[in-house]
Amino acid sequence: MIAGIIPARYASTRFPGKPLIDIKGKTMIQRVYDQASQTQSLDMVVVATDDERIYQHVKSWGGNAVMTAEHHPSGTDRCWDALQQIDGKYDYVINIQGDEPFIDPSQIDTLAEVLKDGSTELATLIIPVDNHEVLFDMGEVKVTLNENMEALYFSRMVIPYIKGVAQEEWHKHFNYFRHVGMYAYRVDILQQVTQLPVSSLEKAESLEQLRWLEKGFKIKCAVTNFDSHCIDAPEDIEKVLRLMDI
Repeated sequence: MIAGIIPARYASTRFPGKPLIDIKGKTMIQRVYDQASQTQSLDMVVVATDDERIYQHVKSWGGNAVMTAEHHPSGTDRCWDALQQIDGKYDYVINIQGDEPFIDPSQIDTLAEVLKDGSTELATLIIPVDNHEVLFDMGEVKVTLNENMEALYFSRMVIPYIKGVAQEEWHKHFNYFRHVGMYAYRVDILQQVTQLPVSSLEKAESLEQLRWLEKGFKIKCAVTNFDSHCIDAPEDIEKVLRLMDI
């Protein structure tokens, strides 16, 4: 069984109250919840929040929600907290980003597909990079893979370096991928990774998943061709609506 958990904090440095903003007649958190609920891959969808306003809002339209502690440093920790509070015995948890109101349900299905044999420890989504601008955008996290579609490394830099080729042409000489921020955790592994201290690689790149790799955990990667868009600041709302043609 797979639980879909949507971490949602009210406090945000760049955009306080972000989960409750109105987007064409629905709050962002309701849009995420509705999209996630369309997939057949999840046995449960629940919002994990530390704020009573978000909790009561989700409950008002019949959604599932749990209150978690305020101190969690990441969505991963909030997922573990929420898992302790929901009924049922789950094999995996999928951490669904609460700031992607138009996430495509097929992305969840793609990620869930790699969990079927039960051997996958951790999993995430990646998308091909087909242009120079995205490849060299340091805000985009790139991932390097082994032959088993497991992550070797995540970086804001471009890896590998293509020797003897102009940087503008690198994307034509190697199959580069960038990270799409949705994670799946086998429940026993989720418990373990929430106990790990911050690692040196994580500090360097400010990427939580490097903590797991540094400790030897394997992250399976699944390719999606759907480019979802997150809302980090108020000005992103109109941009995302234009990109989604809504």
